[in-house]
Amino acid sequence: MAFSLSRSKSFANDNAMKKEKKSELLLPVGNIDMARAAIHNGADAIYLGMPGFNARGRTVDHSINDLKEIVDLCHLYGVKVHLAFNILIFQNELEKAKETLLKVLPLGIDAFIVQDLGLVQLIKAISPQQVIHASTQMTVTNSEAIELLHDLDIKRFVLGRENSLKEIKEIRGKTQKELEVFVHGALCVAYSGQCFTSESIGGRSANRGQCAQSCRFEYEMIVDGKKKDLIDKNYLVSPQDLCGINELPELIEMGVESFKVEGRLKSPSFVATAAKSYKEVINDQYNPESLKKSIEEMAISYSRGFFSGWLHGVDHQQLVDGSYGSNRGLKLGQVLNKTRNTLIIGSQRNILKGEGLLFTAFENGKKRELGAKVFDVKILNQSKYELSFSKDFDLRKIQVNDTVYLTSSPQLEKETVKSFESRDFWKRIPLSIEFLAEVSKKASLTIQDDLGNTITVLSESPLEEAKSEIDLNKSKKTLSALSQSAYELKEIEIITNKTQPFLNNKELKVLRRKAIEQLNQKRIDRQITFYQDYEIARNREIKSYEKNLSKLNILVREPLQAEKLIEFLATTDKETRQIDSIILDYEFSKFLSGTIELFKEKLSNSDIKCAIATTRILKPKEYHHLNHILRLNPDFVLVRNLGAISYLKKNNPELPLRGDFSLNVANALSANYLLSKGLESLSVSYDLNEAQLLSMLKEGPAENLELTIHQYMPSFHMEHCVFAAFLSNGSSFRDCGKPCEKHKMELKDQFGNSHYIKVDQECRNTMFNATSQSASGLLNTVLPYGLHQFRIEALHESGEELIKKIESYIDFFEDRIEERELMSSINSMEKYGLSTGQLLKNDSYRDKKKGMNKYE
Repeated sequence: MAFSLSRSKSFANDNAMKKEKKSELLLPVGNIDMARAAIHNGADAIYLGMPGFNARGRTVDHSINDLKEIVDLCHLYGVKVHLAFNILIFQNELEKAKETLLKVLPLGIDAFIVQDLGLVQLIKAISPQQVIHASTQMTVTNSEAIELLHDLDIKRFVLGRENSLKEIKEIRGKTQKELEVFVHGALCVAYSGQCFTSESIGGRSANRGQCAQSCRFEYEMIVDGKKKDLIDKNYLVSPQDLCGINELPELIEMGVESFKVEGRLKSPSFVATAAKSYKEVINDQYNPESLKKSIEEMAISYSRGFFSGWLHGVDHQQLVDGSYGSNRGLKLGQVLNKTRNTLIIGSQRNILKGEGLLFTAFENGKKRELGAKVFDVKILNQSKYELSFSKDFDLRKIQVNDTVYLTSSPQLEKETVKSFESRDFWKRIPLSIEFLAEVSKKASLTIQDDLGNTITVLSESPLEEAKSEIDLNKSKKTLSALSQSAYELKEIEIITNKTQPFLNNKELKVLRRKAIEQLNQKRIDRQITFYQDYEIARNREIKSYEKNLSKLNILVREPLQAEKLIEFLATTDKETRQIDSIILDYEFSKFLSGTIELFKEKLSNSDIKCAIATTRILKPKEYHHLNHILRLNPDFVLVRNLGAISYLKKNNPELPLRGDFSLNVANALSANYLLSKGLESLSVSYDLNEAQLLSMLKEGPAENLELTIHQYMPSFHMEHCVFAAFLSNGSSFRDCGKPCEKHKMELKDQFGNSHYIKVDQECRNTMFNATSQSASGLLNTVLPYGLHQFRIEALHESGEELIKKIESYIDFFEDRIEERELMSSINSMEKYGLSTGQLLKNDSYRDKKKGMNKYE
């Protein structure tokens, strides 16, 4: 049954329709104050989290009433609202997601920002006309991915932050879909949707809004088994913040529809300064001096240092500073000298009384940071200032040459807060007023806004003739008194005949108030149609499997591992019927052909398959690897991104494809959709625990799913190359000297675990968790549901070590050993021991906010 809210739509007039289309400025909102800051400083749209399903677990989780207040306020001012529903949805949450959608849809959300492919289908089934935007967590970095998803009716794609201007232009030229690009805010070092560090280290998931910000940790660099002395560079994977304001004109010229600012955890002042700064550029109302001032103000509001991110391609020497991972504000200069009671600071920017400063230095192998507010300022010359501080500030801790940052400015804060708290500075909507007054007829007040919405209200009774000449200016002043509303007068016309009517000032106020109230409602109202009785498909026929009929897929990352494994399988007398395939995931594709030739020579008469894995990311014009795979024609391809599915299917429809964990399949809807695209099987998401996995198996295509039972969790997957950044002076693979080919690297965390860094064929880095994990304890649980495909992944093991692990698992599958013996055997081979990983963690994530229990 369709349920329709009879709420009127606004129709733009001819003039509004003829307005030149401008790129949208999209601002983050975590509360009502941030919404006001965005609205009154130039936002065209805002985005905030879905109640109960928030991708920023540390923000306030809005109630439906809170959300309605923000939505109505935004719509009143003509600002769109995008609701971020951009987390993976587990099978047992689909019903809850549906219930929440039925509460939210009546609010008139302009667009849902979605990561999960199954959730896209659910929203469209309930409300076919609802606009969907593909979240950056969907990891769309190419036009092929957009093409693959054409049948989902996704209107806009938020591109990966790693896409350069050239790549964005390439994508823009190959799709009619709207594109959204991040232009400002914190940069994640890992690809969105491809970061499992929070999960592998802390049992939390970035795909569930529970990011532990592991990229902001300090790490030691271990090169070839020895600690590398990087002096003060310990924040090895903490990028500087993105500031793409200089690149905005080029993005506008390309036709990018929306520019996104990151920061739902930031302050209203952060939102206000970013909105004001970027809007001036979008409106072409800036000059070099004003642009410099805007960048400084945004830095003071919040900054880990500004850089253009990946917009100009990779630059490994600039992206990560390495010496800090938190807010630094605006860099002012250095301490030039000190007296007993004052500091002499060199700075090209004025320093004002009351401003907050941060002094930083590195000495005796330790960082030193100290903050203070300026008590008084004496200007010595244009770039030299003598500063005094409160008596409790110990000047002895500050040394000459310390670096100085400006972290707060009361003057800037005052001006910024005024922009959204003082009614005098609020955004105003232009209004045209026409008042028709004739004797013996009811007075007619008509108002029209910038969107062409027109409201007409009539007086209670006909007008009487005036006994004396009326003062039209007084009437105009009454009708034009809009300061307590969202409007400002554009034009007004009062029409009377020769016989002047009596105009009661009180009645004029009543007419004006009624008209404004009705116009407010018309601007807020939306036409929404949705189906309340949509049922999520459930229950399937379950086929059970015996343990010894299960299939093992072995993924190897080194040619020597493959050679040893192939030789073992060709010569062993042991029962190896469980081995279904060997998957080659090499750093250098030049070694693939040799391994395939060896495989054909030794194992051509077996039932074992030889497969190749794609890279996790596909960018425009990165087709050489896929073309190489097509030429080698393996038994199947392990596909790791949406674009590769599209490209391989288009170029060889007969080539079997299997989907990897990176496709983030967490529910049956997503699984069935991707299988309909021609995939033979799918590896389930690494976000699932046992209960969530079993829930999915009950309803989903278990016989087409695969579970990784042994691996080192691939944590960060980064465009940033730690090898090039800290073992060379090169900015990219062209001039880095390829230290990755000469050295092995690990990053040692604060817990003492060393995580292995491996490079793929496109020089992207993956950090693998130090501790391996085994899900063997789940085998007897999942087999009755029909899941019978399992994977073992090698990392840095020697061929002999890998074979010992595989033999142990085969013995377990053949019931020659029990699980306890299997775990003991594997554990003895692992440097940091063996864990059960996320799959056997059934505890819920507890939010830090009082009384909240997330994602039970």
